[in-house]
Amino acid sequence: MNLSLATLLQFCILLPIFATLGIVALRHHQNLREAVSIGTSVLVFYAVVTIYLGVDAGETITVHWLQVLPGLSVSFSVEPLGVIFSLIASFLWFVTIIYSIGYMRGHNEDHQTRFFCCFAIAIGSVMGVAFADNLFTLFIFYEVLTLSTYPLVTHSGTEGAKKGGRTYLGILLGTSVAFFLFAIVGTWVVAGRLDFTPGGVFPAEANTTLLGIILVLFIFGIGKAAIMPFHRWLPAAMVAPTPVSALLHAVAVVKAGVFTVMKVGVFIFGLDLLVVLPTTQFLLYLAGASVLLASFVAMRQDNLKARLAYSTVSQLGYITIGVLLATSSGVIASSMNIAMHAFGKITLFFCAGAILVAAHKSNISEMRGLGRQMPFTMVAFFIGSLSIIGLPPTGGTWSKWYLLMATLETEQLIIMAILMLSSLLNIAYLMPIPFHAFFSNIPAKNEHGESAAKVQIKEAPMASLIAIGIAALGCLVLFIYPNPLHELASAILEPQQLTHGN
Repeated sequence: MNLSLATLLQFCILLPIFATLGIVALRHHQNLREAVSIGTSVLVFYAVVTIYLGVDAGETITVHWLQVLPGLSVSFSVEPLGVIFSLIASFLWFVTIIYSIGYMRGHNEDHQTRFFCCFAIAIGSVMGVAFADNLFTLFIFYEVLTLSTYPLVTHSGTEGAKKGGRTYLGILLGTSVAFFLFAIVGTWVVAGRLDFTPGGVFPAEANTTLLGIILVLFIFGIGKAAIMPFHRWLPAAMVAPTPVSALLHAVAVVKAGVFTVMKVGVFIFGLDLLVVLPTTQFLLYLAGASVLLASFVAMRQDNLKARLAYSTVSQLGYITIGVLLATSSGVIASSMNIAMHAFGKITLFFCAGAILVAAHKSNISEMRGLGRQMPFTMVAFFIGSLSIIGLPPTGGTWSKWYLLMATLETEQLIIMAILMLSSLLNIAYLMPIPFHAFFSNIPAKNEHGESAAKVQIKEAPMASLIAIGIAALGCLVLFIYPNPLHELASAILEPQQLTHGN
C-alpha cells in the first residue's frame, strides 16, 4: 500500500497518540505493551524517513486540518529544519523506548503503562511542532508537549517529584502565557499573518523598536529553550526517571524549545531583520551569559544528573547564539547542534541511568574506579562527553566549528571568547568523570561499610546497554558522515527547494 506523503505526515502526528489505546489495552501483558511502543516508534521513524526522501526528491507537502479564522489555521508543511528535528526525535524515541524497557524493569518502577502512554503523546506532540506550518499550530502542540510530560516528571509520586513538577509546569506554562502568547498576538497585529515564511513575515515599514520588543517576548516566552533566568524548570525536572530526563534533554522538550527559537528567528523575523533589531545584541549577550553561568554551576554539582542538567542549559545557549548571529553559518551550526547535542546528551543520561540501576550510585564522588566494573557504560560516557565538548572523533565537532565561524564572520569577538571559555569549562566538568572512573582506585569501603573488593557491580540490563551503544555510535557516525545533516541544514535558507502552504 502506497501512502501519500501528506498522509504519512499526519500518520507521524496521530499514530503515537492512538498507540496509547493499545498500550492501555495491553497493560497486563508487559511484553506486548512494550511491543506496541517499539512498533509505533519504528513506523513513525519509517514515515519520517519516507517524507525526507520525498522532499529531497523535490516534492512539497502541505496539510490543512482546521480553519479557525481567515488566515489562521491548524496546518502543517515540511521544510528542512522540521525534517532534521523529526528525524532526530523519531529515531531517538525508538532508542529511548529500548532503554526504558531495561531501566523501568531493572529499577522496578511503578505505573509503567502511564509512563509509556505519556511518552507516546509527547512524541506525537513533537511531530506536530516539527511540521507546524504556522505559529498558531506550533503553539498548540508546544503546550500539549508541556502537559503530556508533566506526569512523566512527577512519575515517582514523591514530594520531591511533585515539587519538581510544580516548578516544571509553572515556569513553562507561565512563560508561555506571559510572553510567548503575547509575542504571537503581537506578530499577528503587526504582520497580519503567522505562517512560517522564508525571509520573515514583517513588513519593511514596521517599527524596529516594536519588533525588538516582540523578539524579547519570543526568547523569554519559549521557556523550553531554558535561557536564564527561565531555566530552573530543567534542573527541577531531574527528579524524573532517567528515561524521562533523556526525553526532556535530547528527544523532545528542550529540542522543541530551541527548534521554536530557530523557526521564529529564520521564518518569522528573517536574518536580515534580526541584524538590525535593537534587542538582538542584548539577547546575544544574555544567551552567552547562560552558556557561561550554567557551566560554572555545573562544575559545582556532585549529583550526576544535576550536572548534566546545567550542562544542557549551557549547550542550549549555543543554539540560540547561532540563530541570533543571523548568518548562514550560525543557522547551520544551530541546526546541526540540535542533532549533535541530542546524541551526545542522550548518551550521557543513558549512562547515568545505567549507573543508577546497576551500581545504585548517583553522585560523581562515588564513581571512582567504576570504569573497571562498568567499562562499556563509562566508555560510552567518554564518547558522549567528547561530543558535548565538541572534540573529534564525535559529531559535536562540526556544529561547534560552524558556530565559531559565525562569530568570526560577524566579528563577535566577545561571543567567540565566551564559547571558547565554555568549551574549557565543558572539559572541566565532564572529563574528570570517566578519568576517575578508569584511573582512580576503588574505595576501600562502600557506602554500607563493606569491603568494595567483595562487591560485584555488573553492567545495566542488556536492553539499556543496546540503547547506550546505539547512542554512542551515533556520536561517532555523525563525525564521519555529517553530509546529509549538513545538506539539510544548508537548505534551510534556500526556500526555492520547498514551499509552504499559504
